Amino acid sequence: MTPKARVGLGRRLQLWAIARARRSRFLPVGIPDKLADEHRLGVPFSQQIMLFFATVQDSLYQLRPWYPALSTLTETHPIVLVFKDSRTAHSVRAETDFDCVTIAKYGQLDAILAKSGVKLALYVNHDPLNFEALRFTSMTHVYMGHGDSDKGVSVSNQIKAYDFCFVAGQGAVDRTSNQVMLYDGPARCVIIGQPQLDADQRDLLPSRDPQGRPTVLYAPTWEGAQPSVSYGSVESHGVALVRALVDCGAYRVIYRPHPLSGVHNGGFASADAKIRAIVKAAPGHRIDTANSLPESFADADLLICDVSAVSLNWLPSGKPLIVTKPTVAASNLAESRLMETVPLLERNADVVSLVRTQLDDDPSKDARGALIEYYLSDPTPGVATGKFVDACTRVMETRDREWAALHARGAVGP
Repeated sequence: MTPKARVGLGRRLQLWAIARARRSRFLPVGIPDKLADEHRLGVPFSQQIMLFFATVQDSLYQLRPWYPALSTLTETHPIVLVFKDSRTAHSVRAETDFDCVTIAKYGQLDAILAKSGVKLALYVNHDPLNFEALRFTSMTHVYMGHGDSDKGVSVSNQIKAYDFCFVAGQGAVDRTSNQVMLYDGPARCVIIGQPQLDADQRDLLPSRDPQGRPTVLYAPTWEGAQPSVSYGSVESHGVALVRALVDCGAYRVIYRPHPLSGVHNGGFASADAKIRAIVKAAPGHRIDTANSLPESFADADLLICDVSAVSLNWLPSGKPLIVTKPTVAASNLAESRLMETVPLLERNADVVSLVRTQLDDDPSKDARGALIEYYLSDPTPGVATGKFVDACTRVMETRDREWAALHARGAVGP
């Protein structure tokens, strides 16, 4: 066998092994399997709106809160959800009635979109693979995100890749205008409120502690992928915080870990395991991994969380809020109205005394109430979803005008 033939055979064996791994149950869940829906390849999308989700199953927490709003959108504007991982698409099919398609290669997406009339592409995160869809100039691209917060990632320079950014309130517009260079926030940000909260504000009957104790919800974020967005408190605050609240006996504790806790940092994984062990060993306390966020909110009298969207989503409840102070020196803790308003929990601080003060007096209650409109616009159930649908309609109308102008000048699309 010639050297060239050996190289060719080796490459074929490599591709065969990769294909086998993708089809097996042993492929790591953090790697997109790129198993395309073969029967959909080359078939044009009938929908005018595409939601592109390139990440894998452990990131579905970013998409799931949008299900109700997207379902409402489909009533007037049908959508197709495009995935890079067939397992993720399978999960969404099982949970919704959305049209879900897995496309393995960029060329396959190119072939489909070239025949389709898709006008609007939606994105709920900044996955680098989004650029496979962002390349297409025939569509308007909108970043929706999966929550608004004072995290540094909320002012990422990546938002420049999108034509528009749907945001919750004026707080997000101010944040991008003040912290993102060469970006016209007022022109590119469309305030729609927080559609995810419309479904969250159901009349849920709270599950009270049988002993009558107030309930403290500890809902930290994850460690983040880099130091500048390391707001998670699981490793720095979490173990001591939960142990102190459980041992004092005055409060019921609900621990709601972030789905990605410990993914990048073994110390977070170890601390998360210790917190779970403390909660499990203490009767009456619980770990919320199956309950929805609104169910956790309804059962709690006070929230302890990190700098994250959870803190803003909690504001309409009117109940006390404590935010942990990041311990990673590189963390981008920008000044914000919320951080100036609520108490910040230092590492190893007396959390029991702070919780007692907030539950008894709640000194920041009025100031927090004044922030609701600033951060969330109008949180009246249904309003944000209506604004979301209207915004999608307006963006597509803008696209049609711009596309017509391009053709009038003799331009051609992809």
